[in-house]
Amino acid sequence: MSFSDRNGALCAEEVPLEEIARRFGTPCYVYSRAAIESAYREFVAALDGRDALVCYSVKANSNLAVLALLARLGAGFDIVSGGELARVMAAGGEASKTLFSGVGKTAAEIELALKSGIGCLNVESPAELERIAGIAARLGRRAPIALRVNPEIDARTHPYISTGLRESKFGVPHAAAKGLYLAAARMPELELVGIGCHIGSLLVEPGPFVAAATRMAELVDNLAAAGVRLRHIDVGGGIGIRYKADDPAAPIGAFVRDTLAALGNRPERLIVDPGRSIVGNAGVLLTRVEYVKPGAARNFLVVDAAMNDLIRPPLYGAWHEVRPVRQSDAPSAVYDVVGPVCESADFLAKDRALAAKAGDLLAILSAGAYGMVMSSNYNSRPRAAEVLVHGRHADLVRRRESLAELFAGEQIPG
Repeated sequence: MSFSDRNGALCAEEVPLEEIARRFGTPCYVYSRAAIESAYREFVAALDGRDALVCYSVKANSNLAVLALLARLGAGFDIVSGGELARVMAAGGEASKTLFSGVGKTAAEIELALKSGIGCLNVESPAELERIAGIAARLGRRAPIALRVNPEIDARTHPYISTGLRESKFGVPHAAAKGLYLAAARMPELELVGIGCHIGSLLVEPGPFVAAATRMAELVDNLAAAGVRLRHIDVGGGIGIRYKADDPAAPIGAFVRDTLAALGNRPERLIVDPGRSIVGNAGVLLTRVEYVKPGAARNFLVVDAAMNDLIRPPLYGAWHEVRPVRQSDAPSAVYDVVGPVCESADFLAKDRALAAKAGDLLAILSAGAYGMVMSSNYNSRPRAAEVLVHGRHADLVRRRESLAELFAGEQIPG
């Protein structure tokens, strides 16, 4: 396992987390290269024999070292901003294997994408389609596009991360998709290359995922009958991970196999856009206990990580397992694990039975996705360091911010 006990101490691969804390301080994100590689290769193995591309969802974890690792493995990328495109290119990724999603692409972002040779712009509205056509005409280029179609399928997950319902801001309504494709086919500045969808995150069973893919394939057939032929079907991502030991499994292989079975021997390339399922369980947030604070109603472990480092618990009510890095000689009690940020919402975990004292290290598990990427400088707190472990080696892949960097871009007018 990528994170396991060795000689009484929790380790990342073969490196004790205590050693990482000594070298790089806390709070600190720690990622396992082996875990990332293993999850990616599970997708590749499940897609073996099919014309397919795994496009890693950059928003899950955009550290350059993570992107470079996946690029070397052959991954494409799914992005949602010009900044993410710049990251992909800086990490050695290929623009031609990159999909640009998102409902609010600016003119500057579209121009950057076209000049970079983007593989596909995923269009989410008629207004965006017109904007892309205009920019492509001005640049003298044909813009490769796909419509992100809202299949109106309930992913049955948290409402903040359900993206395939009728009331969602994402995508083109299914009923309007054919008409918009036919309109796009008449625009010489556009090259229609595919179709895509994404119904939400933290999916734990393949049914809704497969239903959405099937609906996309039916639309592809209807378009072909009308003379519009597409080259790829992008079925999205959103496959969940286990945050708790008793969470239902969401096996990558089952999602892919069931989707392949539903699509049959179609000629279109299959694209999948995993993010969390590749990096989520490959990372931990390492933090140190500053104070033990008993209370009349609740007991608190006050740690040096906070909601600005990991926003998922206060934002989504998300659950992350908390483990001591080494067994403590402190008595066990039920604690809320909280940070120093001046908000009652600043908690990383609630009602956890833990034995810990000031100075002990804790690991917040399954923090490789939507951790560092969603962090902030709230309360003027420097963002954490990031470390990538490979076997016995631990490399600093993002240094901790300094206090001076917090306001380096500010100035006081005279």
